[in-house]
Amino acid sequence: MSASSSEEADDLLAAAQAPAHLSCPSCGSGHVAQVLGDNGGVSYVCTACGHSWS
Repeated sequence: MSASSSEEADDLLAAAQAPAHLSCPSCGSGHVAQVLGDNGGVSYVCTACGHSWS
């Protein structure tokens, strides 16, 4: 593997491990789960208060 390929892989790994920094718009908690909606879209649910949004 060339040096540039290794650096690119390291960059992709770092991006995948970066936290999303989502917070609940209702209570402000950072305990947020990403879920798949019925129509294939992405929704979010606060595990602290139960609020959901997309």
